[in-house]
Amino acid sequence: MSRERVASLDALKPGSAMKVVIDGIPIALVRESQGDVHALGDRCSHGDISLSEGFVEDDSIECWAHGSKFELSTGTPRNFPAYEPVPVFAVEIDGDDVFVNTEIRK
Repeated sequence: MSRERVASLDALKPGSAMKVVIDGIPIALVRESQGDVHALGDRCSHGDISLSEGFVEDDSIECWAHGSKFELSTGTPRNFPAYEPVPVFAVEIDGDDVFVNTEIRK
């Protein structure tokens, strides 16, 4: 799979996240407050919780169930209980279209 269009930029407001699925891979598509878009695996590494339902704050997303925060650019957890990173995928913006490539990890 190469890049796939997953959303329009207008549908993803700054400070928000949405879940998209590419080839069975759940992805949290996140637009930080500065406007940059990131794509992370949509499952918290601490438990089977959807990160796209969490809270976007600056350059991180917080799992709503246990409070672990993950850096949007690296997937690295910033605090416990999570200690394993989540995968991060390449994002491209072309006009108003948001593309994600699940084969290319940042």
